[in-house]
Amino acid sequence: MLERKRILVTGGAGFLGSHLCRKLLSFGHEVICVDNFFSSTRSNVYELLSHPNFELIRHDITLPLHVEVDEIYNLACPASPIHYQSDPVQTIKTCVVGSTNMLGLAKRLKAKIFQASTSEVYGDPEENPQTEAYWGHVNPIGLRSCYDEGKRCAESLFFSYQRQHNIQIKIGRIFNTYGPNMHPNDGRVVSNFIVQALQNKPITVYGDGSQTRSFCYVDDLIDCMIKFMQSRDDFIGPMNMGNPAEFTILELAQKVIALTKSSSEIEFKPLPSDDPKQRRPNIEKARHELGWEPKVALEEGLKQTIPYFAKLLAAK
Repeated sequence: MLERKRILVTGGAGFLGSHLCRKLLSFGHEVICVDNFFSSTRSNVYELLSHPNFELIRHDITLPLHVEVDEIYNLACPASPIHYQSDPVQTIKTCVVGSTNMLGLAKRLKAKIFQASTSEVYGDPEENPQTEAYWGHVNPIGLRSCYDEGKRCAESLFFSYQRQHNIQIKIGRIFNTYGPNMHPNDGRVVSNFIVQALQNKPITVYGDGSQTRSFCYVDDLIDCMIKFMQSRDDFIGPMNMGNPAEFTILELAQKVIALTKSSSEIEFKPLPSDDPKQRRPNIEKARHELGWEPKVALEEGLKQTIPYFAKLLAAK
């Protein structure tokens, strides 16, 4: 029988956080969702507000938080370039000060804590696919560094707390994930393309579209996250979490146009600075340790995501 736990999810009203809260509730856990709504929306968790095991707290984790929980999932941080570059100082503070606060809470409560790290710690990688042993190729002072280096520092903090205070940590490096509850204006490639295609507007492709990404459907990612937290205590990561199927950005644009039956044309624009040319996870650790690999192919995942954006646009 599954042990019922009281679980804190920071960033719980965001894209990934809202799906995680829903899944944890379905297992019978109590969930405390904490969010400052900087890049998330209350509507993502609106239907959970009446759930007897769900509690929503508006709070910024750069400030101390006093709750009693058994586990912590630290997902708080804007994850799209538009959002994290709009307030880079706050992004760094969320990664560093926020992580320190959550680690302090985990230390006091002797609670297991998961850190949502990112494939961005690899920067513009010089190896493909990326393994967890790769140290990365990151511009420490570029426009993206508030997020890239913030997450790298957060990983260092987690390992330092684990070594110094023996707390239970799990670090997952999340690759491109998509699905319902994504913010329609977050500037991420899947949401951008779908919204543009549904409105028959030009599909904006930066560079020549030959850069690659690997796209993981949100249900697969959340399944991996929970399996990781349930895994043996001495397996702490960092562990890649994503779908190793690799596509060019141009291929993604063409798939979205076909699935939405859009009349959109592709419009090419200059590549932003430090934009990675390749992004593909090596997930052998997840396969070996968790018996996990993604099940939802890109086309199927897009078919489940497009109606969400169509409904949002219709409501407007």
